[in-house]
Amino acid sequence: MMILKSIQSMKRNAATWLLQGISPRRLALTLALGFAIGCIPVLGVTTALCVVVALGLRLNFPVIQAANWAAAPLQLVLILPFVRLGGRMFAFGSGRAIEIRSLLHTSPLALISQVCGMAGQALLAWLLIAIPVVALMTAMLTMLLRKVPAIAQAESGD
Repeated sequence: MMILKSIQSMKRNAATWLLQGISPRRLALTLALGFAIGCIPVLGVTTALCVVVALGLRLNFPVIQAANWAAAPLQLVLILPFVRLGGRMFAFGSGRAIEIRSLLHTSPLALISQVCGMAGQALLAWLLIAIPVVALMTAMLTMLLRKVPAIAQAESGD
């Protein structure tokens, strides 16, 4: 029984600490950025990028990382669509689509070059989509978060 009370107390303290001084608009921006960064079509860079963004914009680090990790499954699902979209939007070089079978029969240097080119195109496609998505998510989440009494109290700190 004592352990249960201790856990409940820790949860309350953690919730208070996480929300302390965060306005609904700032919290919404943090969640939107974390989620968008979590969908970047390049594996292994999202956590470090969230650290840089959180420090640079003075955002809540645990919240941005939670949103980033929540988007991880979506990141895997969106890699191929971003690669295809980027290939259609930004056809560098020959302008033809790269076939997976042809990648298996090419030199390692050419393979690295093609994969880097596809990653660059996918990143550009992600960026073009992420900017309006972050703006829309921030607006929608701000409206929702203003209805949460514990968060709405921090409105004056915005």
